[in-house]
Amino acid sequence: MCETAKGLIFNKVQGSFVDGWGIRTTIFLKGCPLKCKWCCNPEGQSFAPELKVTYDKCDGCGRCVELCPQKALTVKEGRVVVDRNACNVCGQCADFCWTGALEPFGRYYTVDEMFEFLQRDAAFYASSGGGVTIGGGEATWHPDFVLPLMEKLHGVGIHVAIDTCGYVDTPEGLRILKDADLLLFDIKGMDPKRHIENTGVSNELIWRNLRMLGELNRDIIIRMPIIPGYNDDEKELRQAAEALTAIRSIRRVDLLPVHQFGRVKYDQIGMDYTVDPTLSIPEERQQAIKAMFESYGFRTQIGG
Repeated sequence: MCETAKGLIFNKVQGSFVDGWGIRTTIFLKGCPLKCKWCCNPEGQSFAPELKVTYDKCDGCGRCVELCPQKALTVKEGRVVVDRNACNVCGQCADFCWTGALEPFGRYYTVDEMFEFLQRDAAFYASSGGGVTIGGGEATWHPDFVLPLMEKLHGVGIHVAIDTCGYVDTPEGLRILKDADLLLFDIKGMDPKRHIENTGVSNELIWRNLRMLGELNRDIIIRMPIIPGYNDDEKELRQAAEALTAIRSIRRVDLLPVHQFGRVKYDQIGMDYTVDPTLSIPEERQQAIKAMFESYGFRTQIGG
């Protein structure tokens, strides 16, 4: 394994209580094979850095236009516009944007740099039964970075969780899943046709990997986004619950009702948000879904 490999990280969260057991630090790797319509981290889909534009901060000064070596920036109607085909995210505009309107999504870290950062909170992990969670994007698609990082963390006794969509078939990617202490495993729908429409990929490989991990008795938390009109009908949810009963190592099911927290980021990176922004799930419906999963014997919570 190459410890000089670099991982492209777009976010780091310390003191998290929602990405596994105890107090955790979560890092988010850029790049994912899925393109979920409701994705709350669209900046995690591309495997390359992207320029983030916070339009509310832009005063239209135009200095970035002069600085950009790629001539990828213009100012129209008082705010900066990015030609994303020309922008190579060199960072010069962000370095000199005094309002903070321009920032890169994605910074490269070596394994040693990230290990040094993560072990700073080792005392909190130890006192709470916590650890490190590696998510994304999709961690299993970055084995050259993730495997040596996991090895170093395990070497000092730090618990490692992997947040995964399960869509991986390489030996190295599967090793990440097998070596993790805990898996936060996404289930985004049961209907094969709708799964492709909603995420861009089939769910066959995902379920095959989940069954394999169950046979290996790996600790698993299932995460299920509940999106009205996409994957929330009663038949499909009950089908998911029935299928999950075959996975004996599931420790909890987390239901994730639709929300709009990530919507602003689509505009920041020039993507279209296609999900109805008014979608919501009434509290009583959330509780009914929770009760249904509990009736199958699962410890279930809303949120996760």
